[in-house]
Amino acid sequence: MRAVSSRVRRPRRLHGRRSFLGLSAAFALSACMPSGFGALGPGVDTSRPVVVALLVPGATATPGDEVLSSNLENAARMAVADLSGVQIDLRVYTTQGDPATAAQVARQAVDDGAQIILGPVRSAEANAAGAAVAGAGINVLSFSNNPAIAGNNVFVLGLTPDNAARRMFEYAARNNRGNVMVLGEQTPAGALVLDAVNRGLAGSGATVVATQTYEFSQQGIVNALPEIANAARSSGAQSILFTADSAGALPVLAQLLPDNRIGYPQFQFMGITQWNVPPATLQLRGLQDGWFAMPDPALTSQFVARYTATYGSEPHPIAALAYDGIAAIGALLGTGRTDALSRASLTQASGFVGVNGVFRLMPDGTNQRALAVATIRNNEVVILEPAPRSFAGPAT
Repeated sequence: MRAVSSRVRRPRRLHGRRSFLGLSAAFALSACMPSGFGALGPGVDTSRPVVVALLVPGATATPGDEVLSSNLENAARMAVADLSGVQIDLRVYTTQGDPATAAQVARQAVDDGAQIILGPVRSAEANAAGAAVAGAGINVLSFSNNPAIAGNNVFVLGLTPDNAARRMFEYAARNNRGNVMVLGEQTPAGALVLDAVNRGLAGSGATVVATQTYEFSQQGIVNALPEIANAARSSGAQSILFTADSAGALPVLAQLLPDNRIGYPQFQFMGITQWNVPPATLQLRGLQDGWFAMPDPALTSQFVARYTATYGSEPHPIAALAYDGIAAIGALLGTGRTDALSRASLTQASGFVGVNGVFRLMPDGTNQRALAVATIRNNEVVILEPAPRSFAGPAT
């Protein structure tokens, strides 16, 4: 077995103001707590520092993992520094990108006194860490966006495809574009995303009139184009929902579909991934006037600016999840309740506010995030409908 690398690091000094909109709002939202807390979760003494373990991928051969790890830690420490009246003892452990090591350091973290775990990033590691500490009643807030690993004591903080799909379906239905054709890739991951999209359809008011898939290659997309075009025209589709992202098939589809007379305004293109990442995606001709879901841009920009001013470089795109996780933990600890880190506390209907906007954790381990609907005009992002700043009603 690999040697376990665990490091307990002292907080770095932060420069600038210690107040932050996201965290103060998180405390405000969490003020009304539900009754009848569940048993899963440790009893905590909020008069003393509460140990929180942060699991990061460091010490791997994967390019960028060291930067990702340091960015996650930086964002978490920024959030800890913003807390008022709450004490968190943040301890950092590296998983080395290995599920067995993730399980080992998760158990070590609990032995060291951790009462909740934040991370890891990847699905297999998060699943292993959760299983390793389930018997101790410790909850895991992973940075994954894979709903397949959610459940029991594992929660996912990442933006899940069903969450983004629900937002797009609802918006399309309200804007006379509710007959939707869905495009997905013929891979195991693609099948999981299509399943998630179908979950997001429920109760949205939209209708999926066709689903088309393509082999995950440029030639595969070319081969599938005639069938995709015929299905779009014959199904009565008003919109086409892409499941692909900018690193995958999206740029090819955005070019080839309009070249085959499948494009705006006859068909409204929609996406469940963030088309503004990387910024070069905004230059794609076929995505002009398309719709996509994104976290609250005002809060996100505020976080990016503050992080950059503090650490000298822009944060990794998922670093904000570490801040969100600490924001949620801090908000719950701020209630002073001994069951603040129980499952029922984590899944309170009012949710939390982090640097990506409002979010809430669901009893099944997934999450709901309030998202904005954006479009691209003249290669720039334009917000069509802002992200809600609170949740109305029970979680669905």
